[in-house]
Amino acid sequence: MIPAFDRLVAAVQRNCHISDARHARGMTLCTYLLEMREFYRWEAGIAPGAPLERAAVGAWLNAREALWETLEAEEFAAVPVGDEEFAPFEVAAINRALVPHGLVYGAGIGRFGKPHFFLGELARREEGDGLVVLVSGREHARDLGALPAALQGDTAFVRREALRQWLWEKAEAWMMKQTPGALAMALAAHGFATDPHAALERMLEAETETAILHERGEHAAGRLLGPAWEERLACGCRRRAEILMRAVRDHLADCLVTLPALIEREAWPSLLFWLANLDGMRRTLWPEMAGADSAKVGAGETASLAAAVRRGASHWQDVARRLLAAEEREIEALSHDVSTLALA
Repeated sequence: MIPAFDRLVAAVQRNCHISDARHARGMTLCTYLLEMREFYRWEAGIAPGAPLERAAVGAWLNAREALWETLEAEEFAAVPVGDEEFAPFEVAAINRALVPHGLVYGAGIGRFGKPHFFLGELARREEGDGLVVLVSGREHARDLGALPAALQGDTAFVRREALRQWLWEKAEAWMMKQTPGALAMALAAHGFATDPHAALERMLEAETETAILHERGEHAAGRLLGPAWEERLACGCRRRAEILMRAVRDHLADCLVTLPALIEREAWPSLLFWLANLDGMRRTLWPEMAGADSAKVGAGETASLAAAVRRGASHWQDVARRLLAAEEREIEALSHDVSTLALA
């Protein structure tokens, strides 16, 4: 273990608390309460789906909000690694020091300008096509609303613990209504009805691979679009415009790498899961894919899906370049009426 490990964990977690203090209350009430519930579960080491004591959660919530009141105006602290200290966003330098000790650190700016930080155990490292992928397991520090995966330059971070939480939330939401469709078929493929927790681990293995593919797609899309795309997002465009730009790039990434690879591997449970999670702006932009026949996909008939993906690769690249050439007010207007961008 790295020297002064507890000091490292405390510094990263403090930065997580500062980020949450500044941004958590910008969530909708429903999202806030759900994220706080799962954050409590993570801190307490309680398994997904296990019952929570309402009084304990309430007391923790009050204490956490009181802590945020003391931290909201604080600056992010340096990250200590042994005898060295690094600025909190010096991710590459920090990981050069941590990876040999079996640890991985992440820091970056997520949706709507919220900083995210985490510190976890390195489960796996792989490299190819100019991209380094760092997969983390158990996490020692994290903020509210943990991102399952993220791309930063030529490094992708995939967080299995955060991904497990996200998968469980999807399955838990389905259990409330148990509606038929792509998600029901994906859960059935993993044996969810028989043993939910064993199924969750099988899903985690499969969707870790999908997350890696998506980040490889993001990397490929970034090379096509150039640095101007990230510069446009970093300039602080309005919320709907940001959602639109992220959705377009997600589709391009998936058409370039994720979906072709899943089709080639005949990974139909993951294809079904992808279809089940086509929602929000992504769904509005791609009605053709939203109407895909999940029963055919579940039966291994992916020819029409593959044809749609080929059309999408060209279309989303054209749309992305259109957005790059547009002024911010034009992108904002398009975000309210995407009919001229959609792939029907």
